[in-house]
Amino acid sequence: MQAQDIVAAASERTGLSDFGDPAILEGLGVLLKSYEDEARFTEAGMARSVDALVAAMANRMRVEDWLARHPELLERPVEKPLFVFGLPRTGTTLAINLLEADPARRAFLRWEAFDSVPPPLVQELHAGPRHDACQTRTLQGLKYAPQIAAIHYEEADSPTECQFAMAPSFCAQLYDSQADIPGYHRWFLDEADYAPAFRYEKRLLQLLQANAPGRWTLKNPWHPLFLDALTAEFPDAQLVMTHRDPVEVLGSACSLVKEVRRMYSDQVDLRAIGENLLETFDLMIARSNAFRAKHGHDAIFDVQYRDLVRDPLATAQGIYERFDEPFTPQARAAMEAYLAANPKGKHGKHEYDLAEFGLSREGVREHFRDYIEQYEIAVRA
Repeated sequence: MQAQDIVAAASERTGLSDFGDPAILEGLGVLLKSYEDEARFTEAGMARSVDALVAAMANRMRVEDWLARHPELLERPVEKPLFVFGLPRTGTTLAINLLEADPARRAFLRWEAFDSVPPPLVQELHAGPRHDACQTRTLQGLKYAPQIAAIHYEEADSPTECQFAMAPSFCAQLYDSQADIPGYHRWFLDEADYAPAFRYEKRLLQLLQANAPGRWTLKNPWHPLFLDALTAEFPDAQLVMTHRDPVEVLGSACSLVKEVRRMYSDQVDLRAIGENLLETFDLMIARSNAFRAKHGHDAIFDVQYRDLVRDPLATAQGIYERFDEPFTPQARAAMEAYLAANPKGKHGKHEYDLAEFGLSREGVREHFRDYIEQYEIAVRA
């Protein structure tokens, strides 16, 4: 299968043909080749993966068509968006859900990532046919993989990751999580131009804020890989990085990737998952450090997982203070309500074993010793 086959299928689905920037076809071509040569998908896994690519391209076509008919939306700025990121499993979900509770803020919601047109009205953010259809799909998916809810669960109207805004550019880590595809992995880390993905993300946000505005508050654990491209498109971005004991980070992340890959393949190499994430995390740390070296250490505000879990409201208030934002009584009350409704472990307990991925606590601690010391990360004995 070639990139043009995906384009043709999306065109047939939508009746449209313009998908915007042709640069995105490079990543799509690399991804399809890796699917064919390396992924070891089941027949059903391949079908689901290809259908997801067609759906992403179709949604992109609808976005570009809407913007072509409403070009005035591209004149509206995306002002001071706040991006939360960090190694996966470091509390980015808790942080973004807390911040999104503030009625003055606007998050990128799961349902609108997949069904973006027309731009929602305020009353449609948490209700309506598109929301309900996404929630139905979410619940159906949990029937096949209920264990994923204990690791990472999103309602249809939960804040989701920016990588679902990058996915229609076929330059997103989610593809690397779904399958062991070394060809795409190498392209994504070493060769990809991330700029087209962020150009599209900005266009998407400009569309989505048309009738439901607010200060964009976004998250994607993988953003340390591409901070230069992110800030080139969003020069006034506010950056927050979360940190946690790498033993817990790696064990939890490996476990999540294992469960995701099992949805697509019955040949999942667990050691390859460990090796893949070790390499990716090393690069994330190196690139975030390089960004600080260029722009100053304070260019990124650091949040410790231990502080976020121990006192989430104080941690949230610290983020507001760092960026000279008012921490209003309305924001505090909404965050308190969120915490009361979402206690830790609501969707089950997540258990994992580093050994099945060819890793050990001692080895991981030693591997990330410099990172732990640099950011004074608390580790368990």
